[in-house]
Amino acid sequence: MTHTWKGASVTRLLPTAEAVDLMAMVEDFAAKELAPRADAAEESAEFPRGALAALGELGILGLPYPEEHGGAAQPTEVYLQVLEELSRAWMTVGVSVSVHWLACFPLVTRGTPDQQDRWLPDLLGGSLLGGYCLSEPDAGSDAASLSTTARLEGDHYVVNGHKAWITHGGVADFYVAMVRTGGPGPKGISCLFVDGRSEGLSALPREHKMGGNASPTAQLLFEGVQVPVERRMGEEGQGFGIALSALDAGRLGIAACAVGVAQAALDAAVAYARERRQFGRPIADFQGISFLLADMATAVASSRALYVDAARRRDAGLPFSTQAAMAKLASTDAAMRVTTDAVQVLGGAGYTRDFPVERYFREAKVLQIVEGTNQIQRLVIGRSLAGDR
Repeated sequence: MTHTWKGASVTRLLPTAEAVDLMAMVEDFAAKELAPRADAAEESAEFPRGALAALGELGILGLPYPEEHGGAAQPTEVYLQVLEELSRAWMTVGVSVSVHWLACFPLVTRGTPDQQDRWLPDLLGGSLLGGYCLSEPDAGSDAASLSTTARLEGDHYVVNGHKAWITHGGVADFYVAMVRTGGPGPKGISCLFVDGRSEGLSALPREHKMGGNASPTAQLLFEGVQVPVERRMGEEGQGFGIALSALDAGRLGIAACAVGVAQAALDAAVAYARERRQFGRPIADFQGISFLLADMATAVASSRALYVDAARRRDAGLPFSTQAAMAKLASTDAAMRVTTDAVQVLGGAGYTRDFPVERYFREAKVLQIVEGTNQIQRLVIGRSLAGDR
């Protein structure tokens, strides 16, 4: 049985009445606590740590996790639609929640019961914020060539290396770091759960980005960082597989965030087109504008359908890697087109910071790059079609 929830922008079909109540709570929180702060915080590059802590207290950070770990046991399709609503209000917050999910993933899926009991309650409750460390200055799309090393000395690893493009870099309480404990290639990579306060771990100054300025992105230096063996997730040599599995989930998160940004841009463009009058009529009445809006709405709806389908496959225990790549590819490309067209609908006004669509336009671009560029998504999809995966 499906349940209908009519939000401010979207009418959703949800699996339970509990999910309907959850979506209503999230929309209310986003409208009151996130949307009014977004423009100023992005202008000043103020990281919304308080908002993330509040989401933890509301149980949002624990939504997709089992109840025995302190989660809410919500299906992925519900969690992703929550991410979409958060991103519609403020992309930085949606992306932060998605990255935190990515950072928690190895602990949830490969952590021992002792590791999970020790760290998961604070992670899911919002008092500990995570970062995900895979990319390096010379290892981006070719992640298997990473060179950060972890040398085993007694009961701890000594980590040396350089990580790049780390969301929450310098502000996270812990980092899930993929490091080289063995020989070259993917089989030499392991996964460590690193305390953000570790001696020898430092962040370089934040990157100066086109958009998403309230979300800190920085390079991390590991200089003789000691990490206890008990903080390894899984066995040595399993890190690359853990990383890829986490990215499959993370790509769905980014797809949902992209749909949220695109929906926000569509909402703004429709509202403006209804109010703005030329030649004695609202510009929404003119075919040139109405067709543009129709294409935007279709792109948003089809992107949402793709990520929901992939999420339902994940919830059903079916393979979903290819569908996650498709959802990430289609949703982020659509967000770029929709935000571009939203600026066009607003004309000169859209190019100013008096209206939010120029911010949506700048924010959409990064979503085509993070969690694997869209060229990598095409590679994943193409290989699956060729029978390579």
